[in-house]
Amino acid sequence: MKIDGKKFSEMCISAANALNNDQAAINALNVFPVPDGDTGVNMSLTMSTIQNLREFEGTVSDCATKVADSMLRAARGNSGAILSLFFRGFAKALKGLEEVDSADLANAFERGTREAYGAVMTPTEGTILTVMRICAERGIEATRKGRFEGDPKAFFVYILKVANETLAITPELLPLLKDAGVVDAGGSGFVTVLAGMLQSLRNHPVLREGGEEPAATGAADFGDFVTGDIKYAYCTECIVDKSEDYKGEGKCESFRNYLTHQGDSLVFVDDDNILKVHIHTNHPGKVLEKALVHGSLYTVKIENMRNQHTELLEAGAEAPAEPRVPVGFISIAVGDGVAAAFRDLGVNYVVPGGQTMNPSTDDILAAVDAVNADNIFILPNNKNIFLVAERAAEMTTDKKLLVVHTAQFTGGITAMMSYDESLSPEENAAAMEEAAAAVTTLSFTRAVRDAEIDGLCIKEGEVLGLVGGKVRSVAGDIPTALQTLLETAEGSSFVTVYTGADAVPEITAEVEAMLAAKAPHAERMTLEGGQPLYDYVISLE
Repeated sequence: MKIDGKKFSEMCISAANALNNDQAAINALNVFPVPDGDTGVNMSLTMSTIQNLREFEGTVSDCATKVADSMLRAARGNSGAILSLFFRGFAKALKGLEEVDSADLANAFERGTREAYGAVMTPTEGTILTVMRICAERGIEATRKGRFEGDPKAFFVYILKVANETLAITPELLPLLKDAGVVDAGGSGFVTVLAGMLQSLRNHPVLREGGEEPAATGAADFGDFVTGDIKYAYCTECIVDKSEDYKGEGKCESFRNYLTHQGDSLVFVDDDNILKVHIHTNHPGKVLEKALVHGSLYTVKIENMRNQHTELLEAGAEAPAEPRVPVGFISIAVGDGVAAAFRDLGVNYVVPGGQTMNPSTDDILAAVDAVNADNIFILPNNKNIFLVAERAAEMTTDKKLLVVHTAQFTGGITAMMSYDESLSPEENAAAMEEAAAAVTTLSFTRAVRDAEIDGLCIKEGEVLGLVGGKVRSVAGDIPTALQTLLETAEGSSFVTVYTGADAVPEITAEVEAMLAAKAPHAERMTLEGGQPLYDYVISLE
């Protein structure tokens, strides 16, 4: 028995459905008892876009490539990005294969794991990466010994067993998990993916609960943009089956160089046996003629974006038009007041997102398309968005993207204030990161479950005081939780309080008075941030 493209597509759809059905349970494994457990949502949304493979007919190589491309653009959060990179490596290992056996699958697990590890600057054991790695190691070891030959289903049974055993020991590898009494959420999501794939191999694929397709997100506005201002009218995409002369990675660089002068928004994938091209151009015929030099056209799609834009206008959509400028800024933020603060500081495009609602790679790429600048700074304002922003930077060819690793929106605002026009883009990115890192951020929310973190016993409903995202105080109310952390405000020159959507005026006044007493000489300000979940976020500089 071997797995063909149709069966592989069914396995992936089953996995996506399994993630959708289990996302709440995966969310609940979030290490911290703060209400931002979104690993299940992120992983589910990352895989949700492969539903369009239901009628897939083709090789396993083509299917794996489509899955990887789709997931990479839909990736959300660290776990979603890591999962998408695993499938990208998986697809590279299966390149050119019509069907796969157990040995091919073991190689794909190994390549996928390598791809995922390579994207993480400081991999942490006891996470999804560990589950992937041990599955890959055991899979390679087993198939080299001749096990599961001709039986991919038995291979998946074995791999799922290894994955479950590895997931069970993640608390021993990562003390935070042990303290919280949970296994790793991302690792649990990966186990869910494998279980869903195996269910399909057993001819009992997982069905999506509710039967509804996932809602589209991140839609852009197009109202004030003039249809005639669209520089390149045709969105042109094609896949080319390479001729013998061009097979192998990196043999079509001259074609890529040619395309850079034919339009913008270029995405060019040069793999062993295929080329994948996406470009906005005024001459799709020229693009396709040049493509034919390198092989035969497998698929072609051309869309008139001016017509599409006119239809969007008629539907009432809106979007700003911007002249080409040297520098632009994109920030991820949630809360009307926080978004307004970024716009006041010169941010061109605010992508809605933050805790519990991480934007996808495609959401960020849509913002990049909307900001007409040569150099674009991206402020993720959340560690869980770093990988997604970095993937967007890698996928952008016509603009230079610089990811400023801001972990919270308070640091992002300070980073914007530190921008210096006299510095180069690279120098500014480094200076902005340094400025953001110097900000101390206090935030206050309520525990969603009982837990013990760093020696603190936490009960559901109690107020948590966080410093830099780490729980440092637990109390029955916000002023009491702040009292424990007030020492951090001593000596501050600037104190800014961002009130959340559920902030109470009486509590706000008490918080302001406490900060004024502790930092009497600081310049103090209170803004309506409107952020959800966190009643108060305090920036100290």
